[in-house]
Amino acid sequence: MDAETIIDLFVEFGPVQVRRMFGGAGIYRDGMMFGLVAGGQIHLKTDAVSIVLFEGEGCGPFQYDTKDGKRTITSYWRIPDRLYDDPTELAEWARRAFAVARGKAATKSVSRKKKKL
Repeated sequence: MDAETIIDLFVEFGPVQVRRMFGGAGIYRDGMMFGLVAGGQIHLKTDAVSIVLFEGEGCGPFQYDTKDGKRTITSYWRIPDRLYDDPTELAEWARRAFAVARGKAATKSVSRKKKKL
């Protein structure tokens, strides 16, 4: 899946940037990564609340193989296949993922400030 295709898929969500990374790509908005592409599949950032939506659709977390076996990244989950044909609903899912990413970044920022004190 090329960058242009990804940008087109998210057009109703708003402008996104696609950056190559580790054989896949990160999907960013306003400099914040909220999605990733690996193996031709899009995965979105999740939290404990939004994971339920992905589970309800039969989707799973991002996984990749290492030399020691399989590794799972539980904060990014594969989107349902139907969203590739429904940009309006994909935009809703992307908004949730972006909110999760912003919330995680804000939490990290507060943690760093506390450590400095």
